[in-house]
Amino acid sequence: MSGSNGRRPPLVADRRYGAPAAKKTTSKGGGGGRGAKPPPKSTPRRRPRKRDPLSAAVAWVLGLIWGIVMFFWRILWGVGWRIAAVVGLVLGLSAYYFYSQLPEVTQLVDGRARGSVTMLDREGKVFAWRGETYGGLVTSDKVSEHLREAVVATEDRRFYRHFGISPRGIASAVRINLAEGRGPLEGNGGSTITQQVAKLLCLGVQYDPQQWKSEADYEADCRRGGIWRKVKEVPFSLAMEAKYTKAEILTIYFNRAYLGAGARGFEAAAQRYFGKSASQVNAAEAAMLAGLLKAPSYYAPTANLQRARDRANVIIGLMEEQGYLTRAEAEQARRNPAQLSEAAQSRSGGFFADWVMESGPAFLTRDTTEDVIIRTTLDQRLQKAAEGALADVFKSKVSEGSKAQAAVVVMSADGAVRAMVGGRKLEAAGSFNRATQALRQTGSAFKPFIYAAAMDLGYSPADFVDDSPLTVMVKGSGPWTPANYDRKFRGIVTLTAALKQSLNIPAVRITEAVGRDKVRQVASEFGIQSNLAAGPALALGVSEATLIEMTGAYAGILNGGSAVKPYGLVELRLQGEETPLIGQEGGIGERVISEQAAQLLTYMMTEVINSGTGTRARLPDREAAGKTGTTQAARDAWFVGFTADYVAGVWMGYDDNTPLKGVTGGGLPAEIWREVMVRVHEGVPPAPLRKIVPEPRLPPQSTAEVRTEPVPQDTGDWQAARPRDTGDWQAAPRQPSAGEQIVRDVLGIFGGGRN
Repeated sequence: MSGSNGRRPPLVADRRYGAPAAKKTTSKGGGGGRGAKPPPKSTPRRRPRKRDPLSAAVAWVLGLIWGIVMFFWRILWGVGWRIAAVVGLVLGLSAYYFYSQLPEVTQLVDGRARGSVTMLDREGKVFAWRGETYGGLVTSDKVSEHLREAVVATEDRRFYRHFGISPRGIASAVRINLAEGRGPLEGNGGSTITQQVAKLLCLGVQYDPQQWKSEADYEADCRRGGIWRKVKEVPFSLAMEAKYTKAEILTIYFNRAYLGAGARGFEAAAQRYFGKSASQVNAAEAAMLAGLLKAPSYYAPTANLQRARDRANVIIGLMEEQGYLTRAEAEQARRNPAQLSEAAQSRSGGFFADWVMESGPAFLTRDTTEDVIIRTTLDQRLQKAAEGALADVFKSKVSEGSKAQAAVVVMSADGAVRAMVGGRKLEAAGSFNRATQALRQTGSAFKPFIYAAAMDLGYSPADFVDDSPLTVMVKGSGPWTPANYDRKFRGIVTLTAALKQSLNIPAVRITEAVGRDKVRQVASEFGIQSNLAAGPALALGVSEATLIEMTGAYAGILNGGSAVKPYGLVELRLQGEETPLIGQEGGIGERVISEQAAQLLTYMMTEVINSGTGTRARLPDREAAGKTGTTQAARDAWFVGFTADYVAGVWMGYDDNTPLKGVTGGGLPAEIWREVMVRVHEGVPPAPLRKIVPEPRLPPQSTAEVRTEPVPQDTGDWQAARPRDTGDWQAAPRQPSAGEQIVRDVLGIFGGGRN
């Protein structure tokens, strides 16, 4: 406090312009005092940096860009959120609209416009289906757990986590499509199961027959892709997710999905392919069923079993990858692939099923809106026997690559059809059936009806007929001269010899003797429905018939002379009902010829096989009767015959009427018939045919004792056959010399005609 006298120092104003330089003072003892402060250090002033013109320009440009971006961002944000709000509103309203239109699940499970037909064989086993079968409602919680997991693993692994659509799945599908050179929405669609169900429901659009020509066109339109379709799927899928649970969506999917071979829904498919319910399928079977969703017809196991199994292995891999199967379970499923049921494996009876469909009323078969059950006469053992026999004979006796066709019919004496083969190869449903639809000339297979008429009028197989040259003058046509196959004449022969050697001239003489009207009547009443020829060429089989008509007519001879109507339908009823709507339509009808006449004719036809033109058809352990038939130039070759148990018919030829080479009715058709009948009779004890063997007679001493009248000339009540209708005879044969023997070895065996 010294030096201040207790007063404060005076206030001194700040120096604005710097202080004068301080004087250097020195304390007495050298150096400054202790309390002296060192002078403050002066801070050097920083020189201003020069700015780089380039950096400044870059900063300016970046700032400009940022400003532009922010400007447009503000615009986009301002517009975008408004657009998003509008889109969201439209989407919400659309979803609400669809939501309000969606019915209960039970109304959506069966979307078929038509019903189906299930066919049972004579033992009650399923062998064929027509239309789209529906196995009945099956819920997602009732199907096999393996099946549910296989479908989710294959079609939509995030099914339980999304709300109807999967943006990730759509993006992935677009990427795959573009990578493979397709349009963004072509091929893989990235659809969820919900979206697939929306497509199956056709986005709520109902089938309208006036808008679409058929249900197939309707479904094709529903499956059609495109941006607009995808856009509509979104609100519909959202509505479904809001309306139904995941389990209910799966239920619709499991019931409406098409799975090949006419199966609609997994229950129908499991029954069709494996003969079991969808609740019972194992992992391998579930994988095969789930694999069908990608391409039902292509991967159907009935079309290609190995391809279906390869696809199933892919599904098993997906199930293992997603944890639905352990490695051991997956390996077991691969080692034990799915096996088709016996009905699915056989694929037999297709032509028979088509014929049954045609025989029933259309509103209960082809156009049915109900599910129909038809019990039939088919015997699957006999069907396989007929198919196998035909295939084996063609494989061993016919040159490879031949386009020759054949048909086979096997039936009982009452007309119940047990087997039918409509062609060499099993074809799609509705294919041309040569057993029921091909009208072909019958050739000498028609001759039994001539001799049936004769037997019914009192003729005997031991009666005689003149096999000598014959020329008939036809008014307006000139002379008509039939000839035998070998152009030889045998003179006076028995009716039995004439039939077993298939001689043409005796057939014409007997026809004229009993009357063409009588022959036409017998043939028609036995079941030949086509218009029969009016002239004498009637006797040579120029008229046309189907194989099933011919086989049914021969069945009338077997049963003792009564007509039969071939039938395959035994009973038709609606599924779930016990009372039939339709019963059997067919069977034995009215008598055509006497039982004695039928048994005499049966004897004559046994001789055809024993020592005539049909020896290749001879069976090793039982009696058989039959007749060969060959038309002109071998365009058609027939063998029809019977045992005590079955009657069978075989036709062979070309669809375009091309002549066969080296084939007659007594050749390949007889061999096919024999092979069919040998297999058909396996396990059936031999039984004799009911026949009457006539007493032999002495040869006649003159033509006056022959049981035929002179053929009328120039009557004008018929026209000569056209060249194409000449059967298995040839015109203008060599005329015999005047001294040629008239009466020949009547009761001997003659090696004449080969048809």
